[in-house]
Amino acid sequence: MTSNKLTYSKSGVNIPKADSFVKFISSLTRKSSKSGDFKNIGGFGAVSTIPKKYKEPHIVTSTDGVGTKIEIANDLNKFDTIGIDLVAMCVNDLLVQGAKPYLFLDYISVSKINLSKLKNLVRGIINGCNIANCKLVGGETAEMPGTYSKGKFDIAGFAVGLVEKKKLLHNKIKNNDLILAVPSNGLHSNGFSLVRYVIKKKRINLKTNKFLKEELIRPTKIYVKELSIINEKNLINGCANITGGGLADNLKRIIPKNLGAEINLNNIKTLKIFKWLHKMGIGDKEMLKTFNCGVGFCLVINPKNLNKIIKYFGRNFKPYVIGKIVKNSKKVKLSGKISW
Repeated sequence: MTSNKLTYSKSGVNIPKADSFVKFISSLTRKSSKSGDFKNIGGFGAVSTIPKKYKEPHIVTSTDGVGTKIEIANDLNKFDTIGIDLVAMCVNDLLVQGAKPYLFLDYISVSKINLSKLKNLVRGIINGCNIANCKLVGGETAEMPGTYSKGKFDIAGFAVGLVEKKKLLHNKIKNNDLILAVPSNGLHSNGFSLVRYVIKKKRINLKTNKFLKEELIRPTKIYVKELSIINEKNLINGCANITGGGLADNLKRIIPKNLGAEINLNNIKTLKIFKWLHKMGIGDKEMLKTFNCGVGFCLVINPKNLNKIIKYFGRNFKPYVIGKIVKNSKKVKLSGKISW
């Protein structure tokens, strides 16, 4: 006999599947080399201690998502790397303050639970946490029938970092400091609405285009290892994560009053994906405003520290000079032209 009683499952929410997913995350985090003493998955809140090595610890927090890069993941049916992007977008922002990532939480909202997809998402998040040397300690998975169309989802992350008070990157930038570009490894997680518009307008089949398939799903570079070392050694005066808004808008956020930045665009070493987008009809101004154009991070340093810093970066991410700090009320001045 069929029951006529109203149930949560009839509304489209599957609690048993959600419980199964939580158990999977819990088992995965226990296996992670970074899980340590954190056994909070499935609880109401994550409990943690502040490491005793800090004398004057300051907490730095960041939250972010991956934008419409999730639509690329959906189009390619590839979900094991988008979680790395999620971690990267949060922890790279912590580095700007001088903090080291410590804890990470995620939020996943879906139309209907697909365990295979969700497991791949979480594998990517844990992979990103391992790269960033932090720990996934909790999160939320929300099944929201009627809010998202079939197969659609969204993810958000929340990161907590710690920094010793004397290591905070505040008010250290000085006149005549050099500005270095640390290369990106591609688009990272910005500008994908414009990228998808180009693909649609040019009627490009993403699934059959090997170049775009590789470039568009490539996960965001996580700069934790390199930045943590050079900040620990007091080799940087400031830094900026080059995300939405590009070079100018992100550098503006860190430059002190009465100082400015002069950037020589001729020096920028851009990447093939940005040259392709420019060729598709996106103008110079829009490219610089929307994309990182090959510069994933900027470092502001005392010139004497240049050679010391370079040795801590791998071959593909060696920093190079693109400008300097000057006395100027105009925050960022761009000159020259990127070679596309």
